[in-house]
Amino acid sequence: MGEAQEQQLSIMAQEANEARSPGHTNVPNRSLLPRRRSFNWWLRVAIYAFLVIAGQSVATLLGRLYFDKGGDSKWLATVVQLCGFPVLLPYYCIPAASRNPITKNSTVQFKPRSTLILASVYGSIGLLVALDCYLYSVGLAYLPVSTYSLICASQLAFNSLFSFLLNSQKFTPYIVNSLVLLTISSTLLVFQGDSADDPSGGSKTKYAIGFICTVGASAGYGLVLSLTQLAFKRVIRKETFRVVMDMIVYQSLVATCVIMVGLFASGEWKGLKKEMGMYKLGTVSYVMNLVWTAITWQLFNIGAIGLILEASSLFSNAISAMGLPVVPVLAVIFFHDKMDGIKAMAMVLAIWGFISYAYQHYLDDRKSKNENKNVNGEVSKASSLENING
Repeated sequence: MGEAQEQQLSIMAQEANEARSPGHTNVPNRSLLPRRRSFNWWLRVAIYAFLVIAGQSVATLLGRLYFDKGGDSKWLATVVQLCGFPVLLPYYCIPAASRNPITKNSTVQFKPRSTLILASVYGSIGLLVALDCYLYSVGLAYLPVSTYSLICASQLAFNSLFSFLLNSQKFTPYIVNSLVLLTISSTLLVFQGDSADDPSGGSKTKYAIGFICTVGASAGYGLVLSLTQLAFKRVIRKETFRVVMDMIVYQSLVATCVIMVGLFASGEWKGLKKEMGMYKLGTVSYVMNLVWTAITWQLFNIGAIGLILEASSLFSNAISAMGLPVVPVLAVIFFHDKMDGIKAMAMVLAIWGFISYAYQHYLDDRKSKNENKNVNGEVSKASSLENING
């Protein structure tokens, strides 16, 4: 028994020495260990998280402002969520050597995928994004912005389910607790159809449509995030900022084309000039609203997809859920939405649900550090034994 253990430690020491050798480029065993997170990793995550929260909050409020001040085209409201990707194109003009890649402790090289495979991935995700954004537009048109934002908290529950099915996400008591709380939080809001701040004008039919579309959009968003993570892991298999930009630009291009077809097929484009002239804040404000909505959604996309690449789709969605309570608070200030008892309870449950998930993430991080420490200790001990035996 002692000889077997000594032999195993000797093998570990040999692998460690090989990993430190100059010519060693493939370390599959080492890549299976939990990755220690550096300061740069936390800094990138903080920047991406800020883009998610700020972009989501500002874009949602601008979308609500568009409908409140005379905008009525749901297809146009959907287009501006997607068509802002040209502002990212100057990135491709930067010399490749000057770009800062996202670096991870993996040196395994993979054969690049064919253009056809990548195009099918971007195209399929782009179609889902187009449908998802349209459902969000319908929900935002028929629901108070505070109610809309809190219903969106259910996207974390949907994302957890799809992450379990597609990305082998493990469920823990804290994650299950988070799912239950967020589900209850969004379900409570179905009873708010007679609210005085309802933009549907008190129509229960429109409110129900808005509620169903927002829940459907939340489910679709959870699926898109999980599929994006799966694409990074199984198809793209690269870990650079370039793949983040490619994912955003190509899927946005596909989604924009689909929604533009819907805009012209529906005939809504004929009334856009009249809508611009009748906009309560003026033509300039109308144009600026659309432009800044498009830009802020692209900032959100950079943050969301960046977090998927750095951590996971579930982590990205958790950051998005953390930012949801910001929107109802801002809506009370700028749109005078009412924060009654049920909405307040739903908000508390949403925050509680996120904290439960965040605590699980903290436990996982602490466990990873302990496992790395134990492995490093065993490797050091094995090296010492080999030196003694040698």
